[in-house]
Amino acid sequence: VQLQACGGGLVQPGGSLRLSCAASGSIFRIDTMGWYRQAPGQQRELVARITTGGSTNYQDSVKGRFTISRDNPKNTVYLQMNSLRPEETAVYYCNALISTRRYDTLQSYWGQGTKLTVSS
Repeated sequence: VQLQACGGGLVQPGGSLRLSCAASGSIFRIDTMGWYRQAPGQQRELVARITTGGSTNYQDSVKGRFTISRDNPKNTVYLQMNSLRPEETAVYYCNALISTRRYDTLQSYWGQGTKLTVSS
């Protein structure tokens, strides 16, 4: 199983960007998918996550500015980020809980990370 994230880059403060992450490989079922970020010298933190049914939760600081969504047939999760702030400069990682066979338990998989820089 692989998670491939893309969409990072350089954005000015107040700008927008959309990240995407596609899961591939031997997948039976994907449960919750999410986005985390890690700034230099900081711990990795949850940004947003979404269940198979579409229930979401967000870190307080991004509520109203970020939107997480997913396309279940494509095994893909998105993060639309608006009104970006310099302090949100970080490497963004996608995560998914995946079972690879019918009766297997869910395991956590991580993407390789995509770097976002918010700067003028």
